[in-house]
Amino acid sequence: MRQWRHSGQRFIRWVLPVGSVLLVAFMTRMNSLPKQPNIIVFLVDDMGWQDTSVPFWTEATAFNKRYHTPNMERLAREGMKFTNAYANPVCTPTRVSLLTGMNATRHRVTNWTSPNRNTNTDYPDSSLSPVNWNLNGLSPVADVEHTVYATPLPAILSDNGYYTIHCGKAHFGSAGTPGSNPTNLGFRVNIAGSEIGHPASYLGTDNYDRPVNGKPSRNAVPGLDLYHGTDTFLTEALTKEALKALEAPLKQQQPFFLYMAHYAVHTPIMADKRFVDKYHQMGLDGTEANYASLVEGMDKSLGDILQFLDDHKLTDNTIILFMSDNGGLSTTPLRGGQAHTHNLPLRAGKGSVYEGGIREPMLVRWPGVVKAGSTASQYVLIDDFFPTILQIASVKSPKLIQPVDGRSFLPILRKSTWSDPSRMLVWHHPNRWIAQEGPALAWASACRQGDWKLVYQHKTGQLELYNLKNDIGEQHNVAAQEPQQLKRLTTLFTNELQKMGAQMPTFTHNGQAVRWPSEVLSRQLSSGR
Repeated sequence: MRQWRHSGQRFIRWVLPVGSVLLVAFMTRMNSLPKQPNIIVFLVDDMGWQDTSVPFWTEATAFNKRYHTPNMERLAREGMKFTNAYANPVCTPTRVSLLTGMNATRHRVTNWTSPNRNTNTDYPDSSLSPVNWNLNGLSPVADVEHTVYATPLPAILSDNGYYTIHCGKAHFGSAGTPGSNPTNLGFRVNIAGSEIGHPASYLGTDNYDRPVNGKPSRNAVPGLDLYHGTDTFLTEALTKEALKALEAPLKQQQPFFLYMAHYAVHTPIMADKRFVDKYHQMGLDGTEANYASLVEGMDKSLGDILQFLDDHKLTDNTIILFMSDNGGLSTTPLRGGQAHTHNLPLRAGKGSVYEGGIREPMLVRWPGVVKAGSTASQYVLIDDFFPTILQIASVKSPKLIQPVDGRSFLPILRKSTWSDPSRMLVWHHPNRWIAQEGPALAWASACRQGDWKLVYQHKTGQLELYNLKNDIGEQHNVAAQEPQQLKRLTTLFTNELQKMGAQMPTFTHNGQAVRWPSEVLSRQLSSGR
């Protein structure tokens, strides 16, 4: 594949302002942190808030009792649990936000990117036409069609002394664009990452492929030939390769950034036979037993990495951040049981701007900084990983191509009770990602400020208001009972959408764009509805 290079062989130039009181204060705080700790981002694909034995709510649920994730339990005991952590409704928008710090509204990669270049993944809809979104994903090079041009996180870390490793699912950009190859984004090592969004198979005996008419599947996982024909499950193969890759920075005594991005627990939902029997014995149907085994296999990978850190005496100088890229899949027939119930008490699942589609299990362990066994209730968003990781790595004043919407959550890591209820989070999904109809699975936007959440349905123009403190399941729309709160939040929300250049879909019958939330509310108020 052609390799893209930024002019001058660098993505970044550094500017160090002097004479600033704020800079002095910032550097004073930074000096109290460990010097360039190792950083691991452990990202799971399609893992729901409830897909773990770690409860992220005020109480353990039936789902928490179903799943077996002892290594997540260990991470929670030794680190901090975030009970209000959010990503985007689908995968590529989250991954681009993590690597750029931009909100999906701004970077306009608002749906999952096709492996094939210039291919719109929006499912055809009779009522709305899709926006002209960045369907080719992220690019570190300017003027690549349908991409967002941005300075990627691993390139910055690499330029600041980190040995950068990508392992697993990339899905940053379509084939034939620079973003499809993680090494173009600043990763020194790429293991099994490409333009694909899910594996053809998790089985080594399948060569992680399911050929069609004698030809390799478009979703065959690349770069794992060593395990072809073996009984090695994909999750295990990726873990083995990641740990091998860590030997190089250890020999060079160089800090490392490991982006451990599992293909699990995305479809195809296949049994990890190391763990599946116990779930059959629990009485789960075949699909759900297989799903639970994928979850436990992912947790085994986490445990192997934690053990590696212990064995090499790296634990005390390594921060590990555990996160999922979107809410748990909850559509049938891909999941067993009843649709839209797999994330209860949260409403809906993957693809939705309701809580089930965006609220994630998040854990952070950083000995000496993060208090063991602590819980943070302040809400954070995937955009926040970018500035947080740069601050953790002592990277000061990078010259970035893009504006950064995320905010560092280092203050929360230092003090779990840190709070900012005035902050507004924004989600924008002007797309239809799947054929199935369901609760806000397409054409919707949302915001959260404090305990209040506003959901805007593009097709119907409906504005819904929920108080998450009292109604985490978003079952009671209180828009009619709270008109002042509705008006205030709608105005702020519209301003944020417009400031970030939100794209709105158009109605097929007249070609007119969906109205801004504040315009809809004004019409409703003037008509007395």
